[in-house]
Amino acid sequence: METHIAPGSTHEKSNGHALPRRRRKNSSLGQDPHGDTDVGSIATNLARAGADGATSPTSPVSPAEQRSSGKQPRERKRRKALRLFRRWKRMSLRHTWVNPLVLLVILLSAYYISPGKQNPLYYGLFLAYENPPLVERTNSLPPHIGDVTQYGKGPLDFAFVAFYTLVFTFTREFIMQRFIKPIAIYSGIGARGKQARFMEQFYTAVYFAVFGPLGMYVMSRTPVWFFNTAGMYQGFPHRSHDAWFKAYYLLQAAYWLQQFIVLCLQLEKPRKDFKGLVLHHIITLALIGLSYRFHFTYMGVAVYVTHDISDFFLATSKVLNYLDSMFTIPYFVSFMVIWAYLRHYLNLVILKSLLPPGHIPFTSVPTGEFATVGPYELDWVTQQYKCWISQVITFFLLASLQAVNIFWFFLIVRILLRYVLAGVQKDERSEDEEEEETEDVAPVAVKANGHATKPGLTVNGELVSPVAVGKQE
Repeated sequence: METHIAPGSTHEKSNGHALPRRRRKNSSLGQDPHGDTDVGSIATNLARAGADGATSPTSPVSPAEQRSSGKQPRERKRRKALRLFRRWKRMSLRHTWVNPLVLLVILLSAYYISPGKQNPLYYGLFLAYENPPLVERTNSLPPHIGDVTQYGKGPLDFAFVAFYTLVFTFTREFIMQRFIKPIAIYSGIGARGKQARFMEQFYTAVYFAVFGPLGMYVMSRTPVWFFNTAGMYQGFPHRSHDAWFKAYYLLQAAYWLQQFIVLCLQLEKPRKDFKGLVLHHIITLALIGLSYRFHFTYMGVAVYVTHDISDFFLATSKVLNYLDSMFTIPYFVSFMVIWAYLRHYLNLVILKSLLPPGHIPFTSVPTGEFATVGPYELDWVTQQYKCWISQVITFFLLASLQAVNIFWFFLIVRILLRYVLAGVQKDERSEDEEEEETEDVAPVAVKANGHATKPGLTVNGELVSPVAVGKQE
């Protein structure tokens, strides 16, 4: 009597011999569904392909062969390690805030095991050089702030900047992915490119919403308030500062360093003015480092404030544009006025103070406070660096920064003119985002009368011609 065994059962008989059961492929049930929230980059796609290849079925090996092979356990361990590495890689690309958080937890745990100045990690978390010698103390602080503790400068400040660069890396990625991205999805921003732009600008607005007012508060505790150029040079050199000033200055350095790293790694999509943006960051970091080392920080805080506040209005105007707000155009015009005042008028006033002593031609506006207020000679012993050499270098860097700002202001004005004259509302510095909208466009075989015809393109479920798509782009 013949026995029939259904396919898929434990064994099937052929010529009276049992055949090994076919291994069942893994099911996709329970995995993360692919969609708008999936990371659609080449790196993650390659990671998935590698993971699928690592788990592909292999030819069956008999127990006798496994026991006879001494390399088999090591091979299994190696494959397991590779699977874990691929899993970690996919997780890191999808949740970019996890690794910085792990590093922060490790560093904080290592510090709090033995807290105090004897721990080398202390100077990464807290300000260094408390209560410097009297000869290094700044004596030009306004009377209303009282007798405050001052902090000097030195190589240990690099540890503070490095640690908070890591902090800004975590906060940037965490806030963007966990708070801002849901807002983008809720607001109907579906394309990944536009989501990325929206998250970048939203985070920028959040950062400068904090550090813009903080910079104004720090400035109010110095003779520079309100952009008093003579106060930048009174009591020079400024070798020490109060805790608010030093923390603000170094945190700003950490923020711009983190942004520069992101820019160089191209974690954000490059814009048309990518080279100009890189140049802007290089000049900014050079100004921060040189002004801190050679004690021109009072000038630096004024430049910080003018850029931070204007950047807040720039970012919020772009956020309103992505949300299709009815206030976009009037807000954009207000932003242009604020940008022109802060980044051009006030920065030109600072540049005026760096000119040779005299007056602006055909006016009675004086120039040259850099050379006429405070000492004006090079003295390496007292760290008095306010001299003709630093005057030329500082003027060149600030003038280069002003040239980049003028270029951007030209693009900003062109945006407004194009909208007023032609109704085109688009950021001149961004890549063409209409191309990103075609991510959901896929070729399909369109059927007519039950017969397949030539492939067509569908957008949002509607058939369109390639010519129409080309016109949209």
